[in-house]
Amino acid sequence: MSLTPSDVLQAEGLISRRLERYESRPEQIEMADAVRSAIQNSEHLIVEAGTGVGKSFAYLVPAILAATQKASEEGKSQKVVISTHTISLQEQLIQRDIPFLNAVLPVEFSAVLVKGRGNYLSLRRLALANEKGRSLFDTEESRQLTALREWAAKSYDGTLADLDFKPVPQVWDEVRSEHGNCMGRKCTTYNDCFYYRARRRVWNADILVVNHALFFSDLALRREGASVLPDYDVAIFDEAHTLEDVAAAHLGMSVTSGQFSFLFNKLCNDRTQRGLLYQHNLVPAQQLVSRLRFLTDDLFQQVSEWKEEGSSKNGRVREQLDIANPVSTELHELSRMIRNYAEKLDSEERALELKSSCDRLDLLGYSLNDWLKQREEDAVYWVEETGGRRRNVQLMSSPIDVGPRLRDELFGQVNSVILTSATLSVGKQDFSFFKKRIGLTKANELKLGSPFDFEKQVRLVLPTSMPNPSEEPRAYNAAVCSRIRQHVAETNGGTFVLFTSYRMLRECAEQLTAWCAEQNRLLLCQGTGLDRTRLLSRFREDGQAILFGTETFWQGVDVPGNALSSVIITKLPFSVPDHPLLEARIERIRQNGGNPFVEYQIPEAAIKLRQGFGRLIRTKDDVGEVILLDPRIQTKAYGKKFLESLPKCRTEFVPASEH
Repeated sequence: MSLTPSDVLQAEGLISRRLERYESRPEQIEMADAVRSAIQNSEHLIVEAGTGVGKSFAYLVPAILAATQKASEEGKSQKVVISTHTISLQEQLIQRDIPFLNAVLPVEFSAVLVKGRGNYLSLRRLALANEKGRSLFDTEESRQLTALREWAAKSYDGTLADLDFKPVPQVWDEVRSEHGNCMGRKCTTYNDCFYYRARRRVWNADILVVNHALFFSDLALRREGASVLPDYDVAIFDEAHTLEDVAAAHLGMSVTSGQFSFLFNKLCNDRTQRGLLYQHNLVPAQQLVSRLRFLTDDLFQQVSEWKEEGSSKNGRVREQLDIANPVSTELHELSRMIRNYAEKLDSEERALELKSSCDRLDLLGYSLNDWLKQREEDAVYWVEETGGRRRNVQLMSSPIDVGPRLRDELFGQVNSVILTSATLSVGKQDFSFFKKRIGLTKANELKLGSPFDFEKQVRLVLPTSMPNPSEEPRAYNAAVCSRIRQHVAETNGGTFVLFTSYRMLRECAEQLTAWCAEQNRLLLCQGTGLDRTRLLSRFREDGQAILFGTETFWQGVDVPGNALSSVIITKLPFSVPDHPLLEARIERIRQNGGNPFVEYQIPEAAIKLRQGFGRLIRTKDDVGEVILLDPRIQTKAYGKKFLESLPKCRTEFVPASEH
C-alpha cells in the first residue's frame, strides 16, 4: 500500500509521532492531496494558501512521495524542481524542512540546492592565477587570492556562500568556474572539482531547490539547446506571485557599458600594465582594445545624450536609434585575432583561457547589435543610467507579455506545474488575472484560507479625513508623518512603515528623525547602507524599532512576535506607469480594447497590498494592527476590491483625534 500525504500530515501521522504538540491542519492536508493528484495525473495546479497553512510541507511531502514511489514502481526517477523567490525560503527548505522530512519519511530520497556555475571556484583556474602572481593582481588582490587558496583547501562546496569575505569582481572572475573556460574530464582537477561534484549530485537528485532567477535563466538557455538544470517532470513554484516579473527580467536582454570596461581591463589594463594580452605580448590586439575603448565610450555617450535630450523621459526606445555601431564589428575582429593566436599555442590551458575571452567578446558584440537593431519581436527596449562619477549605461529589453513564452516553453513542456502563494487571487474573483499574465490556460484551482483567526488577531485601522495623495501630495505627506507619530507613540512593539517610493520614505524620515530621537525609538531606513538581512536583524533585536521600507519589505519578510506589532501602509501600492515595461503592458491592453487600470493596475496593486498586510500575522499567537493611510480605499469605487482582497478582520474608521 502506497504512503499518502495524509499518512504523514494527519493528527496521528508520521510527523505527529516525531513532534510533540504537533497540530494537524485540514488546509495543509487538502493542499497536499491536491498537489498529489496533480502530479499523478500530469496536471497543472494553482493553490492560494493563507499564512499558517504550512505550504512547504504541503508540496514537499507529495513531491517526495511521488518521486520515490514512481522510482520504486517503474524503475524511473521522477525529478522535481522546487523554485522560490527569496533566499530565506530557499534556506528554510534546504536547511530545515527537507532534512526533517528525510528523517521522518520511510523512503530514501536526495535533495540538492542548485546554484549557478559562476558561484563555484575552479581549482585549475585558481592554480593558474597563483602562477601568474603579481603579473595579474596588485597587493590587495593578491592577498585575496592567497585567502582563496587557503579556503579552497578546507571548503566543502567551494561556493561564494561558503566564503567569509567577498572577493572583488576582478579576483573572482579570474578563478570562478566557467562553461567556456573548462577542460572537463581532461582537467587534472576534474575528480576534485567543486562544480562537477555538485553537478553529479544535481543530476542524481530527486528534488532540486532553485530560485526563480536561476529557473528562468535555464528556461532561456533551453531555447539555445543548452541548460543549467537536468530535465524534470514536475516544477513547483512557491512565492509564485512574483513569476511574471522575474520571467520578464530573465527572458529579456541587458547590455551595459560596465560589461565592456570590465572585459577590456581583463584583456589589457593600460594603467596597471596587466592583462591577458600583456601576458602573451599581443601588441596588435592591445592596440585594438585601445581603439575599442574609444569606440565603446563614444557609442554609449551617444545613447546617453539621446536619453538626456528628453526624447523619452523614462528612457524607452520606441524605434531603432540612429547610432552607427562599429563596436560589434571590431569586437568580432578582436575575437578572431586572439582566437587565431590561441589555436597555435601548445598549452591547451592557456589557449582555453584566451578562447573564453573570445566567446565573451563575440557574445557582447552580438547582444549589442541585437539591441540596437531591436531584433526581438514583441519586446520593449529602454535605456537606464546608474552610478556616480563614472556612469554605467544599461541597454535593456524585455518581452512585453511573457505569457506566450511560458505557455509554450513551461506549461506546454512540463508534465505538472504547481503554483502556490498566499496571494494569487484578487477580491472575490478566481485566479483569472494571474493565469492570464503567466500564460496558463488550464489548471486545477484551490483557494484555502488561513487557519489563523484574523478577526481576533488583527485590527484594520482606516483613518478618516486624510488628504488625497494624488491631488495634494505635500499635504498628504505631512498628514502621513502626523499619523505615524500618533500611532507609534501608542504602540507597544515594533512598527513597519511600508512606502511605495524612496522619495516619500526619505522625506518622512527627515521629518521624523528628531521626533524618534526624542521618543528614544530606533529608526531604521532602507537605502541607508544596511542590507535587508541586517536591517531585519537590528529590528528584531530592538523590539521597539520603527522600520521604513519599500518594495522588498512588502513581501518575503517574517518577523513573528511582539517585535512587529503593527504595519503602517502609506499608500495603495499602484505601480507608477512610467517604467518602460509597465508602460508597454498598459499600452498593449489598451490596444486590445481593454481597460488597463481595471484589468492590470488594480489587480496587481491588490495582490501587493495583501502581501504588505501579510507581514503582520505570522503565527497563531501574533496580534496587532494594520493602519492603511490612503483615503482612496474609502472614497474610490475600486477601494471595495482592495478591502475584499484582505482577510476578514475587525475594521475601524478612526479620526485623527481618536488615535
